[in-house]
Amino acid sequence: MARVSPSSVRLSPAALGVLVEQAVLAPSSHNTQPWRFRVESGAIHLIADRTRALPVNDPEDRELTISCGCALMNLRVAAARERLATSLRLLPDATDEDLLATLRFDPLPAGAAAPPEDLLFPGIALRRTHRHGFEGTPLAPQVLAAMIAAAETEAAALLFVRAEPAHARLADLVAEGDALQWNQPSWRRELAMWMHPSRSGDGLVVPGPLARPAQALVRSVNLGGGIAAVDRREVRGSSLLAVLHTAGDTVRDWLAAGQGLQRALLTGAVAGVQVDYVNQPCQVPALRERLRGLLEIAAWPQVMLRVGVPDRDGWPPRTPRRRLEDVLLGPRDAVDRPG
Repeated sequence: MARVSPSSVRLSPAALGVLVEQAVLAPSSHNTQPWRFRVESGAIHLIADRTRALPVNDPEDRELTISCGCALMNLRVAAARERLATSLRLLPDATDEDLLATLRFDPLPAGAAAPPEDLLFPGIALRRTHRHGFEGTPLAPQVLAAMIAAAETEAAALLFVRAEPAHARLADLVAEGDALQWNQPSWRRELAMWMHPSRSGDGLVVPGPLARPAQALVRSVNLGGGIAAVDRREVRGSSLLAVLHTAGDTVRDWLAAGQGLQRALLTGAVAGVQVDYVNQPCQVPALRERLRGLLEIAAWPQVMLRVGVPDRDGWPPRTPRRRLEDVLLGPRDAVDRPG
């Protein structure tokens, strides 16, 4: 990432656009990248792109909002690397539900220390979603403590689970979620719609020649039994699971969940830790309630993860991203709402 010069030019829309290049590297459900950004002099507005929503998998746009919160955290980290002080307003316009946040910037005074988020900047490039196995070596307690503290900084909480019988019961919830979701033809159609070749720049990557056959298979065949068996085995074989939760379950809480999740993920990535998402127990309402009871928490589970150090192939490849011009809005542009 090129450094922005210390002059007032750094607050121009063009200069702040370099921050968006880091924001779009955040994770998102199905790699939908459901965000747009309006860049003005001295400010970036984060806007939900609901044309990229998942109405079956995510009917309330909860995960969409969490994904946008992750992008917002990346913006803040990138700003710290550029020695910019930030002022954040969440949900700044009650009449515009798509405007999720406004982040304003000012250069730090000469000689001032960079914000602490600067230390997380390498994690933006390092963070991946690792869908394979993890090393069996326990993670260092100080790394886990740092990830917990990172989530708490953003008004979220990260609970690590490693002991039986909770570990096995979580695996059962994931498998049950698989079976319930795959049994819905509408859910399978939505999943298939987001299975794209890498050149598409978004979605769940499928090798180009296999994309159409894979989409047809997913749309027409209930693979829930096999997927559930694989996921149960993967979860049972993971030495460490984590659930990120928040005190409430509002749009503001979902933004906190996204920022807390991404702050924890960047903290872990800098230390060599990656995660895989096993969100089925958070996505199916009945299972979400059972998850709360299993964890014995009054809070709201938002994201469930397998956590560890990748055990093969090094760092997994980064999923594709849309072009910067596809996510930047002009001063008068608006995101079309789905019909």
